Amino acid sequence: MAQKSPRAAVVATKQAPKTSPTPPPSRGSRSSGGPLSSGGLDKFFDITRRGSSIAQEVRGGLVTFFSMAYIIALNPIIIGTTPDVNGNLISGLPASDGANIGLTMAMVAAATALIAGILTIVMGVAGRFPVALAAGLGINAIAAYTLAPRMEWKSVMGLIVWEGIVITILVLTGFRQAVFKAVPQSLRTAISVGIGLFIALIGLVDAGFVSKPGGAGTTPLQLGRTGTLLGWPVLVFVVGLILVIFLYVRRVKGALLIGIIAMTVVAVIVQAIAKIGDSVSNPTTGWSLNVPAMKTSDWALPNLELLKFWDHVSLTGAFSGGATAAVTALLTILALMLADFFDTMGTVVAIGKTGDLLDARGNPPHTQAIFLVDSVSAAVGGLGSVSSNTCYIESASGVSEGARTGFANIITGAAFIVAMFISPLVNAVPSEAVAPVLVIVGFLMMQQVVEIEWTDLELALPAFFIIALMPFSYSITVGIGVGFLVYVLTKIAKGKIREIKPLLWIIAALFLIYFLDGVLQKII
Repeated sequence: MAQKSPRAAVVATKQAPKTSPTPPPSRGSRSSGGPLSSGGLDKFFDITRRGSSIAQEVRGGLVTFFSMAYIIALNPIIIGTTPDVNGNLISGLPASDGANIGLTMAMVAAATALIAGILTIVMGVAGRFPVALAAGLGINAIAAYTLAPRMEWKSVMGLIVWEGIVITILVLTGFRQAVFKAVPQSLRTAISVGIGLFIALIGLVDAGFVSKPGGAGTTPLQLGRTGTLLGWPVLVFVVGLILVIFLYVRRVKGALLIGIIAMTVVAVIVQAIAKIGDSVSNPTTGWSLNVPAMKTSDWALPNLELLKFWDHVSLTGAFSGGATAAVTALLTILALMLADFFDTMGTVVAIGKTGDLLDARGNPPHTQAIFLVDSVSAAVGGLGSVSSNTCYIESASGVSEGARTGFANIITGAAFIVAMFISPLVNAVPSEAVAPVLVIVGFLMMQQVVEIEWTDLELALPAFFIIALMPFSYSITVGIGVGFLVYVLTKIAKGKIREIKPLLWIIAALFLIYFLDGVLQKII
C-alpha cells in the first residue's frame, strides 16, 4: 500500500542529500560498529564501498521490518475477511461461518510473513539493494474490493499471477529498464518527493492524527477522528514524534528504531492499564490497527495451507466466461500491471535518493536485478494467495536509519520469517508507534524538491501534479500517471512533439487506458 517508509540540512546543490541520522563512517574504520575492511560478505554486498557497516545494516534492516510489520496484520483484514462472488473466503471456506474468518486470517498472516521474508532476502542477495518486499496494499485492495465481488478468489489470484508473468517478460526484454531511463530526471525526483508526502500522510492517518470525517458537506480530512485530538493512542503518536525528532536532531544512532521500540513499550503499558481496544470497538479513541497487547492464545504453529497453490489459484478461471470475460480479464491484468510497474519505479528511485545510492543518471545499482526480483515477486504473491508482492516505500525508513546494501534485507527478511512464529510480538507494535518514523521519512524525502527545475514549465507542471496527486488521491500510480500525461501535454503545447520519446508516448497511452478503465468496462 508503500512503502515505504520504510520513511539533514536543506540541499542547495543538484546532488541528492545523504539522509542517514549519522555521518557515514570513514572507509577502513576498525572501530566498533565500523565498516568491514575485508571478507566475502563485505565484498559481495559492497558494505564498505557504500560507507556502511554491519551495525548500520542490522539497525536499518530492523527499522524497515518494524515499519512494514503492520502488513502481517493488515493483509489478513483486507483479503482474509472479504468473500468472493460465491460467498467464500480466500481459503475456500464459506464466509457465513464466523469461525472460518479467524482461521482464514491466520492462514493469510502466516503466508504473508513467509513470502515477504523469502522475497526480501532474495532481493537482498540478487538486487543487493536495501528495499524490502511484501504484499502490496494497492493491489490487495483491488483484489478484495473490486475483483472478488465479481469472480472466485482462485480467479483473482490467477490474474495476479498473470500480471507478474507479463511484467517479468517486460524486464527480461529490457523494456522495463528502458522505461525507467526514459523518464526525465525532474519527474523522477518529483516521484520521490510525492511519495514522501504520501507516506507522511499514511503515517498521520494510521496514527489517527488526521482522519476522514463522516457525513455530507464535511471536509475531506480533519484533525483527529472527531475534529480534535482525543485518546491515548494519538498521544502515543505525538510523544513518539517528539521523541524521534529530538533523537534525530541530536543525531543519536538508531533514533528511528529507538522511537519505535520505546513507544511500543509505552503503548503496551497504556493498553494494559486503560484497556482501550481497537478502533472497531472504540471508534473515537481506539488503536488504529494493532492493539499493543500480548495474547498467549495466539501462540501457535503457522498455518501455511494457502501455499498449496494448486488448490487456491486458477490461471484460466477469469477467462472462462466468453469474449467479454476475456477482454475484461485482459484489461484487469493491464490495470494491475500499471499499478505495480510504476509504484515500483517510484519506490526504487525514492529509496535510492534517500540513501544517495543513485548514479549520475539517477539510476540505482543492479537495476535489472531489482526489477526482475520485483516482477517475479508479483507472481509469487499470487501463487501464495497473499496478493502481489512488491517493493515497499517503508524501506526508506531503514535507509534513513543507515541501511545502504542488500545485507539489510537479510535482517528484514529473517525478521519476517521469525514473525510467523512470534506474531503476538509483531502485533504488539501499534501503528501509532511506527507512524512517527513515516512522518520523519516524509520530511527527508521532501528535501529533494530543490532538485526539480521549477523554472522550466515543461518539467515543473508535471512534477507538481505528481507531487500533489500522490497524497491527494492516496495513490502513487495516479500521481505518476497524471504527471506523465501532463508532461506529454506540455510538450505538445510548446510544439516540441519530437522531444517526446517513443516510450513515453506508450506510457502515456497506457495510463490513458488505465484512467478510462471504468468507461471501457461500461462499454464492454
